Amino acid sequence: MTRTRVKICGLTREQDVDAAVAAGADAVGFVFYPKSPRFVSPARAHALIRRLPPFVTPVGLFVNASADDVAETAHFTGIQFLQFHGDEPPEACEHASAASGRPYIRAARVAADTTPADLLNFMLRFNSAQAILLDAHVDGFGGGGKVFDWSLIPANADRPLVLSGGLNPVNVQSGIARVMPFAVDVSSGVEVAKGIKDATLMRQFIAAVRKADQA
Repeated sequence: MTRTRVKICGLTREQDVDAAVAAGADAVGFVFYPKSPRFVSPARAHALIRRLPPFVTPVGLFVNASADDVAETAHFTGIQFLQFHGDEPPEACEHASAASGRPYIRAARVAADTTPADLLNFMLRFNSAQAILLDAHVDGFGGGGKVFDWSLIPANADRPLVLSGGLNPVNVQSGIARVMPFAVDVSSGVEVAKGIKDATLMRQFIAAVRKADQA
């Protein structure tokens, strides 16, 4: 049976980290973009990451940060993966990855006029990324709770795909059935307010992912 990995992003509170782990999350994300309502400082992220048990991966989300800032944050907090959501070119992602000693995921912002060829070209440009995260194009960077047109995703993608953008316990099964991603990434779909997660919604989301895997 295929097992779709689950990342819950935008965590800001101890109880939400604990609930995500208890629900079965494979990875948890911390936002280091100061303009985000889900922003956490490196000191705050460090304290939250210390609560994680082994084999739950902490991921750091960055937007147009310098390689030095990324590396300093990674080393201080203990994040194990970098996730880039800004306008970073491949060279910037690779520089930050090398400086921090962490692999990276690159987010692609999928707009209404994006084509499958555009996404294939994006994947080719970022061929050093461990995975490509597909998110809806919204004002700002991520966390907009918007679903994009999944038919735009190329069927012949040769990179692991992380499906994001407006996922929730109701629609994630359809997303997995349509896209068959390596992982799914949720933030607003399991929140009661920005940065405030709901334990029941997280359990329901991961239960829906497991049902999709069984199907």
